[in-house]
Amino acid sequence: MGAKGDGGAGVFDSFAPFIKEFIYRNGWEELRAVQVEAARSIFLSEGNALICSKTASGKTEAAFFPVLSILEEERPECFGAIYLAPLKTLINDQFKRIGLLLAEAETPLFHWHGDVSASHKRGALKRPRGILQITPESLEGMMVGRRHDLMTLFHGLRFVILDEVHFLAGTDRGNQVRCILERLARVIGHSPRRIGLSATVGDTLAMAGWLGANTGRDTEVVKASGDDARWRIAVEHFFTEASKSHTVDENKMYENYGDKYSYFLFSGESYGFVYECVRKKRKSLIFLNTREEAEHLTAAMRAMAADRGEDDIFLIHHGNVSKELREKAEADMKDAARHTATCATVTMELGIDVGELERVVHLGAPNSVSSFLQRMGRSGRRGGAREMVVVINEDAVAPGALLPHRMPWDLLKAIAVIQLYLEDKWIEPPAAKSMPFSLLFHQTLCVLMSAHELPPEELFGRVMSLSPFACVRDEDYQALLMHMLDTDVLQLTDEKTLILGLGGERIVGSHRFLATFRNYEEYTVMHGGEAIGTVTSEIPVGDVFSLAGYAWEVTDVVAGRRLIMVRRAVSGGAFPWPGSYRDIHTGVIRKIRSVLASDAAYGYLRPKAADRLARAREAARSSGMTEAKALHLGGGVWCLLPWLGTASNWTLRRFIKSRCVGRFGLSEIEYGDWYYIRLNIGKGDGEGLIGHMRSFFSAGEPDLGSLVGGKENPAYERYDEYIPQELIRRGYIADKLRADEIREWLAAP
Repeated sequence: MGAKGDGGAGVFDSFAPFIKEFIYRNGWEELRAVQVEAARSIFLSEGNALICSKTASGKTEAAFFPVLSILEEERPECFGAIYLAPLKTLINDQFKRIGLLLAEAETPLFHWHGDVSASHKRGALKRPRGILQITPESLEGMMVGRRHDLMTLFHGLRFVILDEVHFLAGTDRGNQVRCILERLARVIGHSPRRIGLSATVGDTLAMAGWLGANTGRDTEVVKASGDDARWRIAVEHFFTEASKSHTVDENKMYENYGDKYSYFLFSGESYGFVYECVRKKRKSLIFLNTREEAEHLTAAMRAMAADRGEDDIFLIHHGNVSKELREKAEADMKDAARHTATCATVTMELGIDVGELERVVHLGAPNSVSSFLQRMGRSGRRGGAREMVVVINEDAVAPGALLPHRMPWDLLKAIAVIQLYLEDKWIEPPAAKSMPFSLLFHQTLCVLMSAHELPPEELFGRVMSLSPFACVRDEDYQALLMHMLDTDVLQLTDEKTLILGLGGERIVGSHRFLATFRNYEEYTVMHGGEAIGTVTSEIPVGDVFSLAGYAWEVTDVVAGRRLIMVRRAVSGGAFPWPGSYRDIHTGVIRKIRSVLASDAAYGYLRPKAADRLARAREAARSSGMTEAKALHLGGGVWCLLPWLGTASNWTLRRFIKSRCVGRFGLSEIEYGDWYYIRLNIGKGDGEGLIGHMRSFFSAGEPDLGSLVGGKENPAYERYDEYIPQELIRRGYIADKLRADEIREWLAAP
């Protein structure tokens, strides 16, 4: 037994007998490089490990082989390892996968989340042993609801395995995980070793720091050799059959939401192209950027199959499709005998095993390099070539359209995302939040729920010592606690201890309290006694909408039970699920500029896409748009081209709104996603506007707080409504705005 490029025999000899038997039984001739290196790290140190390796490279086994071997030698009388994953579907999938590994071992395996049966959970509590697979919210539920059982359940806990860490890092949910683990470490008296798994980590040192914070352990980065799988990429471009101009009013609607995706302006030609792409392959996955688009395309593909008299091979998978239908789609995808093509969103981006996928089709540009790699990695498993076809639809360009409206921005983003990885192996670094006040509020309630009551100074110490709050000032937390007292979220007892007030009891009494991400009250859609999925608002009787790839007419609404009864309809419109804007990194936007300025040919562009890029480059060269900061489009119309990502773009927009509208007589401001800002200047010109920006952003440390109105309450996070306005403003300024990239742009020649 060896490993690619390595002997690996010593590692194999260290594995428990049942793992060796598993390897032999499955016909493995060698261990993969990541499995050898991860085993060495875990066997030979007492530190944490961040395992970074491509999709389907064996990361799960890389973590579990040595962890289970160590636990086999000394079985604690409790759970020996926790496996934490962000999705219930991922836990369910890994429960089956690890269950096969443990089939001949004496190590039990339990999973725990909202869909797991009560009897299975009782078994875990009655005799906690082996591995516990759990979501962050369910583990938080244990921390606050079973505080007296924590020592029994976890006193000998050795390992915590965090899957898909890139999905968690920099978010309130990911920082909630860190808080939970740090609080658990205090209860059991030691910090278990952490093992993080991901296929798409940009800055490994930053991610290792995030993973190992407050553990008192070093974190080793385990990286396998580069992705040696063959890549087949094709990008094709289509114009829509009917143009839809984006009015000033429409663009104002999207000022706070970023990219505009849900117009469903796919051309008939692109429908046929996608249809043929997946018909030619036995197993395909079609990624879309929104649930509305997934619904729209699934219905269109099914209609096309019916028109051609061909079998309906189309499935759908997103977070609002019912669990039963999602699981059926997953099973059908794994069934080698079935010809399937599944329309999906981010729910299929993570590591759920869906068998041998031959091709990934992506409608629209991926939103990030990380997302592109995750989605590309779903195809070509077990040695096959990774294959992705990116299909770009663009509004027909109207005669005489202004320059920014003549640019194929989505095509350019697709090329930029692909080239950033092909040329530089660049992936977005993990985000960071310095003032997560919403999480601070949530963790204050969780700590107090677990302890029942605490003196103020002890609550202060327990919460503020958690690593996600390292940058929060003591006085800011004091202000938050005073506000929680004033609003009856907390109450001070006669003994001068803190307990939950009536307001706090109402908050923690919600079944959605444990989650830190925004969620919505949902209506379950029922057809003939079967749950189809969920929507986030009541739909009137008689209305027709799409869900699970079919059209439904509402026949009845049971508001008290949040049920919507439906029957099949011929066609229907999309349901507008709420969502958040998508951050885009400055690195991607700047790469778009370099793609426009370059003469490089990209072999993966099909003829129409290559021709569209050539025409865009010609327009860019003739206008000078890749060099100009402010481009004069005629009359009083100017176009700003800052080439900045989300946070810097927000900052620049705020500066224009608060400092420039009156001074320069600005009107008809159009925010072109993150790509450009078009405006009408009534007084002065674009050069004067740029000079005014320089005077603010280049003079020492600009006062970004002055760009946020004194009465403004920019609440974005889950619990912001319970936080003092001034703290909301401080957090927004610290974590949503930045000036350094704007200063750099303005200083460039």
